[in-house]
Amino acid sequence: MRAWMARRRGPVNAPAAFLDRDGTLNRNRHGVYITRPEQIKLYARVPAALRLLAKKGYRLIVLSNQSGIGRGYMTEAASLAINLKLVALLRGEGIALDAIYFCPHTPEARCACRKPAPGLLEEALADRRLDLRRSFVAGDKGSDLRLARRAGLKGYLVMTGAGRAAAAAEKHAAFRDLLALARAVPDLKDKELK
Repeated sequence: MRAWMARRRGPVNAPAAFLDRDGTLNRNRHGVYITRPEQIKLYARVPAALRLLAKKGYRLIVLSNQSGIGRGYMTEAASLAINLKLVALLRGEGIALDAIYFCPHTPEARCACRKPAPGLLEEALADRRLDLRRSFVAGDKGSDLRLARRAGLKGYLVMTGAGRAAAAAEKHAAFRDLLALARAVPDLKDKELK
């Protein structure tokens, strides 16, 4: 389900950084749902990471499981307000997200949009013409890595949020945080110039 999308269209067939929200962009405590906009607190290095990813040629698209809605901890309207707060915080840092998509269902619903299912990614593709071949998924959970595998994309794990537990469970290398990842991914604009 789309929570927010920028009006600007940007370049056609640009690659995307499909980013998890809680635990990747903003602080998240295990078992505690963010249910109010004032609870959104960005990790300190996230603005620099997102600026660098955008500079390298990636569209910034957030894909987030929000089972707190399905569990009755918040309404869809509250979730929208939280996502709009994220957009505003990042805009205040000079960063323009391209879109935010979220799944409101619980894991038991077995829906097509809850990560690792590809529904949110497919919705993003329906809204924007993206170059999946050069895109990637980044997050702090195994579901982010499994989404990447299902979609045939590179998947990167960050050690923020639940990243340490996911790295151990998935036996997957992880980056310290999103900025370390942003420094490591290819600069697509340089490649296009060559």
